[in-house]
Parts: sequence; structure tokens; C-alpha cells
Amino acid sequence: MLHTIALIVENRPGVLVRIAGLFSRRGFNIDSLTVGATDNPDYARMTITVEGDEVVLEQVTKQVNKLVNVIRVSEMDPKESVDRELAIIKVTAKKEDRSEIMQIVSVFRAKIIDVSPRSLIIEVTGTNDKVEAMVRLLRQFGIKEMARTGRVSMVRGTKAVGP
Repeated sequence: MLHTIALIVENRPGVLVRIAGLFSRRGFNIDSLTVGATDNPDYARMTITVEGDEVVLEQVTKQVNKLVNVIRVSEMDPKESVDRELAIIKVTAKKEDRSEIMQIVSVFRAKIIDVSPRSLIIEVTGTNDKVEAMVRLLRQFGIKEMARTGRVSMVRGTKAVGP
């Protein structure tokens, strides 16, 4: 099972390396990792997705909590949070296929962000399942290149992960 963990860390050089190293030393595989600034420039937010059971999740959380630069660790309950992913996909787009590709883009509420004579670049944002479904449909046209963010997640309502 995939678990999403949100960390608030000091926004300093080397923090990401220490956290990634901890995962590596302990044999935990990071499925996805996103890092970005928070509204306070002294802190950064990391969203880490890790696969494993409850025991793995507990071990990861305890180990990460021991690191000096980590301010807060929160497991993101899927029922009480929203998560999104972003993908940018360059697709081969022959003249005869463009209208079908545009229909797929429309159905997924995605965007065409670049057009060239032989390809389209498409931006899609949504849950992992939505992004995966769109990728599956676009494969038939030929995906030339793809870049994906990891999962970002936020607790619903007034609760916050921040410091």
C-alpha cells in the first residue's frame, strides 16, 4: 500500500540528502518525492510517497522524526486529504490524429501547452489514477517524452501540516 508522508523541514542545504540517505540506509524505497518552499522561507515542505505496510510506515515516521532538521512529520490520511500530480506529455500528433488527441485532452480537462508540426505537449493535473489513465490513452499515438511531478498532498479543512 502507498502511504503519503508530509514533512516540514528547515529550508537549508543538505536536508534533502540526509532524508534520502535515511531512506536508503534503512532499505525503504521512495515512490515519489516533491520538495518546495512554504509560505515561510525558513521552512520547506516535502511530500514523500512510500510503499509498505503499517510497520514500514511507522518505522519511516520514527526514523525521519529523529533527524535534527525535521520540524514535523504527518501521515496524510487519504480520506482526510487531497492529492494531485502534474504530468507534461509530449505526444506524436499526426494531422489525422490531432482531433482525437484534442478530445482526450478535453475529457481529462487537461491543456495543450505547445503545438508543433509533428507533436503536442499536454499538461494534465489530477490524482495518480487520472494521470495514469490519460497516459494509457495517449500511448497509442506515441509518447515522445514525459515529465511527472511526485504527489503533493494537503489536509482538508482547517488543519495544517505546517509549523
